Amino acid sequence: MTKEERHLWYDFLKSLPCNIHRQKVIGDYIVDFYCASAKIVIELDGSQHYDEKGQKSDQIRDAYLSSLGITVLRYSNHDVNTNFEGVCTDIMRHLSTSSTASGPPSP
Repeated sequence: MTKEERHLWYDFLKSLPCNIHRQKVIGDYIVDFYCASAKIVIELDGSQHYDEKGQKSDQIRDAYLSSLGITVLRYSNHDVNTNFEGVCTDIMRHLSTSSTASGPPSP
């Protein structure tokens, strides 16, 4: 895991009451974090995701995950480093509005 993935995992996701998987294989892809009960993938994006090739790859990957009924939440490493609370709040909002997620506590 990257530094940002470790920060999000140990300082937020690990303590949630819903089961979150790290580095989960879904089809041909490995996602950063996955909550099966909410059908939500959480991806943290480094600089390679912002060039043309990375963006195209992410579009294909997101379309595949979406075809499985999975919502993909993307946050930049910069967001995790400079707005950690905002990232956590946004994740909580998505988890709590999911019809199958048990209402996790606020960060």
